[in-house]
Amino acid sequence: MRHHLERTLWATAFLAVLLAPVLLAPVLHGPRIRNGSSLLSELSVGMGLLATSMLVCTVVLPSRLRSLTRTFGIEGVLGIHRFVGLAITLLVGLHVVLVVAANPANVALFDVVHAPDRARAALGATVALGALIVQTVLRRRLRHRYEVWRWVHVVLAAAVLVLSGLHIWWLNHLVRDAAMRALFTVLAVGVLVVLAYRWVWLPLRGTRREYVVREIRPETPTVSTLVLEPRRNGARRGYRSLAFAPGQFAWLRLHPSIWAQEHPFTIASSAHLGLWTEFTIRHSGDFTRQLRLLRPGSPVWVDGPHGAFTLDLHRTTGLVMIAGGVGITPMMSMLRTLAHRRDRRPHRLLMVARTIDDLLFRAEIRRLQQRLDLTVVELLRQPPPSWTGASGTVGAELLTALLPGEFRRNQLDYYLCGPPALVTDVLTVLEELDIPQPRIHTEQFDFV
Repeated sequence: MRHHLERTLWATAFLAVLLAPVLLAPVLHGPRIRNGSSLLSELSVGMGLLATSMLVCTVVLPSRLRSLTRTFGIEGVLGIHRFVGLAITLLVGLHVVLVVAANPANVALFDVVHAPDRARAALGATVALGALIVQTVLRRRLRHRYEVWRWVHVVLAAAVLVLSGLHIWWLNHLVRDAAMRALFTVLAVGVLVVLAYRWVWLPLRGTRREYVVREIRPETPTVSTLVLEPRRNGARRGYRSLAFAPGQFAWLRLHPSIWAQEHPFTIASSAHLGLWTEFTIRHSGDFTRQLRLLRPGSPVWVDGPHGAFTLDLHRTTGLVMIAGGVGITPMMSMLRTLAHRRDRRPHRLLMVARTIDDLLFRAEIRRLQQRLDLTVVELLRQPPPSWTGASGTVGAELLTALLPGEFRRNQLDYYLCGPPALVTDVLTVLEELDIPQPRIHTEQFDFV
């Protein structure tokens, strides 16, 4: 019930932000068409207003508001963020075309040297927006370190936001009306509050989210489990553990500063473990290798939990968990939590890995099978000659054998986590099996 209420409230809020300026402007400026303003000019204003409203939404979406990520999931939030960014680009392009079409003399506004400040601000915002879109689309091809890409993205986004605000202010068109001025003020204050929360409050609050390394437990030569516990606070009694739902993730950093590197990792431990919180991490980059070199007592700052990839938000007769490689981590959190809760529903786990050495937690999963009604299938993409289990790719035949009858399988919830290619392949198979879309929950490794 709470999940549906939050979704409704957030959808209503975004819809209000999107439509309020567009609906209010014609009410205040409708007579301008009769007084000589062309329809094309009014359409250009509408396109600009809608782009401004969307820009506000793009600021709010990635600001790590827990209620938002819990409602739509991190993939949903960032997917909407990207879509809205492309829509803004289209609207800005239409806005520019309509401004020139309404009055061809407006081509002179592109002369940066002689154009008024309002036009320079608009041109600067448009160029920054174009660079932002190119940077996003070519992220993988640019092959920059994530931190470099992230800060360039933030700077470009800030330029778009500031220059767009200056364009509206210097244009001195809509802001002359008290109602529109009040609306723009509300939107500006909302944006500033969200930015202050993301870039000031969270780092300052991070001092209260300081944890220390209890141990680092090797799982394979390339994977280890980071075990954290809250730092003892002398002013308070005891510890304050991290409360989370099984399957959620958190951002980790090694310094409280906003300039410090931070990366998201799924929580692998049970939600009822107590003081300790575990993150199972594959060491494939500079930051993850730094984590592996930490010593007991080293500080780690945790921002979380986040995400909607959790069994606690849905009612179901059982779970089907399909994990690729280290994508087993949220599934382990779910399974460990279910074992603590003495869950009696039937569950199914499909583990996909390249080689047998990449199958994580095999011994513990066998122990969990003694505490849970859990069916486990292991699939190797490159099996050794002695392998007698499943191999190759995840197909309809394999899932049909793993799942119950057609009616019962539609009452299960499906959790997919792993590389994007695996998730895409499994989604295709589930669609062939007519699994209802609301029953399928995904988490991929490429959202940062």
